[in-house]
Amino acid sequence: MTNNDHPHISVVIPLYNCSQFVEQLCSRLIQTLETITEDFEIILVNDASPQNDWEIIRGLAERNIRIKGLNLSKNFGQHFAITAGIDHALGDWIVVMDGDLQDPPEEIVKLYKCAQQGYDTVFGCKSLRKDAIGKRLLSKSFHRVFDYLADTSTDNRVGNFSICSGEVARNFRLLREHNRSYPDFVRWMGYRVAYVDIEHAPRLEGESSYSLSKRLKLANQIIVALSNKPLRISIGFGFIMAAISLICGLILVGRYIFFSKPLAGWTSVMVSIYLIGGLLFLNLGIIGVYIGRIFDETKNRPLYLVKEKINVKP
Repeated sequence: MTNNDHPHISVVIPLYNCSQFVEQLCSRLIQTLETITEDFEIILVNDASPQNDWEIIRGLAERNIRIKGLNLSKNFGQHFAITAGIDHALGDWIVVMDGDLQDPPEEIVKLYKCAQQGYDTVFGCKSLRKDAIGKRLLSKSFHRVFDYLADTSTDNRVGNFSICSGEVARNFRLLREHNRSYPDFVRWMGYRVAYVDIEHAPRLEGESSYSLSKRLKLANQIIVALSNKPLRISIGFGFIMAAISLICGLILVGRYIFFSKPLAGWTSVMVSIYLIGGLLFLNLGIIGVYIGRIFDETKNRPLYLVKEKINVKP
């Protein structure tokens, strides 16, 4: 007998171009979750996928009331889709995972067992990433630069695949910034967090929808949301350039006074002007990014809009 009003476990899965995986994913999820509890729900969030993800979700939900669907009005992004799922999740424990089967559903058992040892959140740590070598190297380099700029410490083997308590989920719902990152928000909240080694499956079909440009855009959003370090770096550049300019000026004046050597010609002057001008535009651009984010937050728009729901109560 299942309790659909208050399930023990909720599984939140954002979907975008995952139509070829959804049915197998739900089948494996049901088999896995039934080894833990009969009281569970699977929340599939269609992030306006151009494929027929929503039609498949609808069919699955009509056959199984424990499968629930949210159809967003447009493509808001993965972390907004995760937020939509968590906002509608009713479980004592909430699992967040990707929908391309690279997060094996069977590994939920490991996360759940670790959480029962007193942890509020447990993240899956990919013991061996089944991605191309170039992608793994790029990811590792990207995380190092990201950690430096965001004043944080992350592991490129850790993604969204995790389980958190209902209390963590309730406090996550209070964070309504538009610059969103589910794992970073959860770590920021300060609850007891653990990491468990899990298997990472190779992608069965197609390519990931997370292109390099999308990753860079997400990184920019998270850095601005979590840290003002880029602003501090720009201030440091300003001091360095001012010091260099002062030293160079004193050297040139000293050469003219004590050694009667004429000052350098227009070339050095123009180079200095262009260098300082470029740095000024760089600093203004960094400041502009932060101001733009402030502008976006002051609009107070909803994080997402749901176009249609299936098996989800108001």
